[in-house]
Amino acid sequence: MIYILLPAYNEEESLDYLLPKIDKAFKEDMKLDYHIIVCDDGSRDKTAKMLKEYSEKLPMTIITHEINRGLGETSRDLFEKAAKISNDDDIFIRMDCDDTHEPQFIPSLLERIEEGCDVVIASRFVEGGGQEGLDGYRSTISKLANLFMKFFFPIKGLKEYSSGFRAYKAKAIKHVIEVFGNNFIQLKGLGFTVTLEKVVKLKIIGAKFGEAPFVLRYDQKRSASKMVSSITTFGYMTLVLLYYWPWGGWRTGYKNVKKLHD
Repeated sequence: MIYILLPAYNEEESLDYLLPKIDKAFKEDMKLDYHIIVCDDGSRDKTAKMLKEYSEKLPMTIITHEINRGLGETSRDLFEKAAKISNDDDIFIRMDCDDTHEPQFIPSLLERIEEGCDVVIASRFVEGGGQEGLDGYRSTISKLANLFMKFFFPIKGLKEYSSGFRAYKAKAIKHVIEVFGNNFIQLKGLGFTVTLEKVVKLKIIGAKFGEAPFVLRYDQKRSASKMVSSITTFGYMTLVLLYYWPWGGWRTGYKNVKKLHD
């Protein structure tokens, strides 16, 4: 089973585009069973109403936050729910809900999983990847952020750290939750830091990473951006203090952590 994990906050303008594309991609193109797990993170528009209507037509589980809790808590709840209801050989695909992540790139993510990767990141920075609709400022910030992450948390062969579009083996997520417990996502209130934090935690447990090309379609984004650069930057610095040598265990590894492939 493929589980699609979607964090949703005020996405009424995007859902009618994204959800039918996901359904078509799995039913007609890939011919694979899938199930959507979506977390409505305290939306104040028609997102909740629309999700309820779609849940009557598509295989979908809805998690509801009565108030907006942010991407950290939303991601935690999505992954914990998926881990609870899945089998070890299932796969999780985490996508954004704003229609900037096209389902057409999912098959290449699944191929890399089949090749032995535990985590596959949809990457703009490999051959065949790219981005459309991102202005010069956002493009520069994104490149600088990835350079920062690669410097402090180098993973061989990994070029894309900030993309939330990823495939995960369910077994890997279950293991990292078992190891870190409630601290699987520790920096819950620090914006998009969660995207990097998952990479750090999964690397510590010995997960195998890979990349597959994708084109970010920021020109299709209809909802307002939820990213606050100052909060996310502070979160990145906090991660460095927590996990980078000599303060943390990034380079030396946590000696007592049971590795995924032991």
